[in-house]
Amino acid sequence: MFREVITTAEMRITADDLNGFATEALRQVGLSEADATLAADVLVTTDTWGVFTHGTKNLRGYVRRLRVGGLLAASQPHVIREGPAWAMVDGGSALAMRTSVFAMRAAMAKARSAGIGFAGVRNSCHFGAAGYYAKLAADEGMIGLAMANDIPSVTVPGAAGPVLGSNPLAYAIPHLPGRPILLDMATSTVAGGKVFAAAVCGQAIPSGWLTDENGQPTTDPNKLTRGGALTPMAGHKGTGLALLIETLAGVLTGAATTWQVVSWSLHDPSLPTGHGAMFIAIDIKAMLPGGEFQARLSRVAEEIRAAPKAQGVERILLPGDLEWERREQALAEGINLPGDAAESLLGLAADLGINPPILR
Repeated sequence: MFREVITTAEMRITADDLNGFATEALRQVGLSEADATLAADVLVTTDTWGVFTHGTKNLRGYVRRLRVGGLLAASQPHVIREGPAWAMVDGGSALAMRTSVFAMRAAMAKARSAGIGFAGVRNSCHFGAAGYYAKLAADEGMIGLAMANDIPSVTVPGAAGPVLGSNPLAYAIPHLPGRPILLDMATSTVAGGKVFAAAVCGQAIPSGWLTDENGQPTTDPNKLTRGGALTPMAGHKGTGLALLIETLAGVLTGAATTWQVVSWSLHDPSLPTGHGAMFIAIDIKAMLPGGEFQARLSRVAEEIRAAPKAQGVERILLPGDLEWERREQALAEGINLPGDAAESLLGLAADLGINPPILR
C-alpha cells in the first residue's frame, strides 16, 4: 500500500572508493579498463553534483544490460557520415557514456576547424547526466550543448498519458576556472528518476509533477508505471523544447523515436534501446577573442548576482553554482548517497560476487 513518508538512511562513501567500485563492476562484465574508468567517472561526477538519479544508482541496470546483450561491452562507437562541421555516430549499442564522450569529442574536433561542430548519435542508450558531456567542451574553452531523446514518459497539454520523452538538455559555458556555468535539465517538470525514487521510498510527490491515467494531477509516484505521465516543464513551452530535442536527437540522427525507443530500465534488458543523442560544441575564440568573451560574460554574471534580492534571499545563483559547491564538499568529505542508491550498489556487488563498496 502507498505510504505517505518513509525515509531511508543515507550512507557515505569517498569519491575514490565509489569510483573504484564502479570501475571494477564494469570490468567484471567485459569493459576495457579505459572504458570502465571513463564510465565510472561520468557516474561518480554526477553523484558529486548531488544528481543521484543519474549517477551510480543506475549502474546495476547498465550492468544487467551488459550481461545479457542489451548493451555490448566490446562495441565501439564510430562515425558513419560526416561533413566539415558535422558527424553522425553509430553507438553500436555500446555503453552510452562511451558513445557520448566519443561524440562530444567529435563535435569539438569539428569546432576547432569550422568554429562550430555537431555530432548526432544513433543506436545508443540512456547516457546519464547530459551535463557531463556539455562540461567536456567547457573544459576546453568551448560552449557545449548535449541532449537526448527517451521513451515517452511525459504528457503534453490536452493528452491523457505519455506522449514524449523527458528529453534532457544541458549546456556548459566556460566561466570561472573549473566551474563553468552549467545547466542540466529534463524537459519534464522533474526527471522521472525522482518519481521512481519516491516510489521506492514510499514517499508522496508534490502536486504538479505527475498526472494519472486519466490525465489528472496525482501525488502517488506509483502512477507513473500505471498509465500516468510526467508533466511537461512550463506546460506547452516544455513540450516545444522536448519536440525540438526529439527532432535533433532522434529524427535527424536516424535513431529510434518516441515509442520506438526501448526503456532502458523497465523493458527486456537483452534488447537494444535505440536512444538518440546530439552534441554541439562552439569554439569561442573562432568567433570572439577569448579574453573579450570572458570579460563580457563576467559583466553579465555580475549583473545577475547583484540584482536586488527578494526578502529572505541571501544570494542569487547562476546555473551550476550549487553543483560545484556540492562537488567540492563531496570530494573533501565524501558523498552522502541516498539509501536507494546505496542499496542498488550493494545489490550489484551481490549480483557480481565482488567486494561491496565501503559505505559508512
